[in-house]
Amino acid sequence: MRQREQTDDVVVDDLAERFASGDESALRETYDRHAAAVLHLASRLLRNRADAEDITQAVFVAAWLSRATFDPARGGLLGWLLTITRRKVIDLVRVRQRTDRVEDAIAQQPEPPPVASAEQVIDQLVVADELARLPDDQRTMLELAFYEDLTHQQIADRTGVALGTVKSHIRRGMAAIKRRWEVDGAAPDSGSAHSAGL
Repeated sequence: MRQREQTDDVVVDDLAERFASGDESALRETYDRHAAAVLHLASRLLRNRADAEDITQAVFVAAWLSRATFDPARGGLLGWLLTITRRKVIDLVRVRQRTDRVEDAIAQQPEPPPVASAEQVIDQLVVADELARLPDDQRTMLELAFYEDLTHQQIADRTGVALGTVKSHIRRGMAAIKRRWEVDGAAPDSGSAHSAGL
């Protein structure tokens, strides 16, 4: 069934011509004849049978879809298929290398902080709102104490304010916040702002 004709010193295979022209029966014949060679090359390059089988399928799909670019007069069908195989293997290796680099980069990133609960967010908003109502000196001292976790002495050193004054500002600020929470029915020891119905 393999008819050959000589054209400008190139032997043209009848199967290759039918494949290039879009003869669907030629696709099955091409697969039957050349799939083993494509699989062998992919297996040798990838050293993984499952990947090689996937590549083999991809090669024949790509070859069929791009059959219009194949010229039987310029070379054999098997050589063209093996060229596609090499390209597909290279593409797979590059994709995996990129994936590995991305995964490595992600693995080196610090763990994201835990997501705050709704109650925690509400508490933080309530505290921020209460702090905003305080006089500047009291607010500054409380922010340094609670948000930056500084001791009274560290606050005094940073701000240049006397230690006794720092303690006084913090005490008055806390008392003001406590009074407002008690008015709203949510004293600090009652749990959270959420329990006040906020």
